[in-house]
Amino acid sequence: MKAAVLYGNEDIRYDDYETPEVEPGTVKIAVKASGICGSDVPRVLHNGAHYYPIVLGHEFAGEVVEVGEGVTKVKVGDTVTGAPRIPCMVCADCVAGNIAQCTHDSFIGSRQQGSFAEYVVIPEANAVPYDPSVPAETAVFFEPATVAAHGVMQNDYAGGEYVAVIGAGTIGLFVVQWAKIFGSRKIVVFDVDDERLALAKGFGADEGVNSLSEGYLEKAKGLTAGAGYAQVFEAVGSNATLLMALELAAAKAHVGLIGTPHDTVSFTKPQWEIINRKELTLRGFWQGYSLPFPGREWELTAHYFATGQLRADPSFIDRKYPLSEAAEAFARFKNPKNIHGKILLVNQ
Repeated sequence: MKAAVLYGNEDIRYDDYETPEVEPGTVKIAVKASGICGSDVPRVLHNGAHYYPIVLGHEFAGEVVEVGEGVTKVKVGDTVTGAPRIPCMVCADCVAGNIAQCTHDSFIGSRQQGSFAEYVVIPEANAVPYDPSVPAETAVFFEPATVAAHGVMQNDYAGGEYVAVIGAGTIGLFVVQWAKIFGSRKIVVFDVDDERLALAKGFGADEGVNSLSEGYLEKAKGLTAGAGYAQVFEAVGSNATLLMALELAAAKAHVGLIGTPHDTVSFTKPQWEIINRKELTLRGFWQGYSLPFPGREWELTAHYFATGQLRADPSFIDRKYPLSEAAEAFARFKNPKNIHGKILLVNQ
């Protein structure tokens, strides 16, 4: 088969690669589309791969073309995505349901062949079927949707509360949609881009507040009649937005940290005291798994994509490249300011 094979740092080539074979309990998928994740970029551009040569890619959608002995979950012709983490399922964390904390795991597109190829073979348990009415370019967003779902569900979410979502990127917009699905009193989104705020309202946010605008904090608190937000989700990963989350939070609020930090985060004494005085609960979230594996996050994502209550927007996609132009696609990341959304690699 053909694949985008990483041979070394900045050396990714469209090349012949051994076609993976099914084994008992595995599924062979013809890949239709793959998204380039932020974690793929350092693997290609900054010596970040575990070994060479390797085929990366873990956000994908395709069609089952062959199943191994004993497979019952899916059949040939099913449209599926893949949960990329392959946990050991026997360690204490796995048994407790802490799948993302397994330290004996493998990972599709990182430690074993991924989806930047014509075919990928994955364990049956990792294959997640979805309704064929859902376009492959939407199904590529299963994983970020499950990350957002996991954060909302693990944050002791309760319907009927004021919800603040900081950051109107892909994850933030999925958080908005999950909050809408699960019920809320009012959802307010914070960002520095008015176009993203307008998009958030199209996905179900009740209000959008530009955090660069004068008096934005007073306006934000006014939207809750001064009560603050019982549910706060930080989906950016910066010092400024973390501190903003603390300011927006109501007393006894649950503050969920989904954003990946990009730099050192620090608190002043008064800022730390906000956590103490409000008696806030701060929780971090990592990936989107639970039991039974891969978890209800994936099951619900498949359901709500099928019903249309969960959506991906064309603005989520920056550009689509044929798999043969993977090198050109990754070269774009040398100047990431010019990228606005997910870059997809598609098999034509």
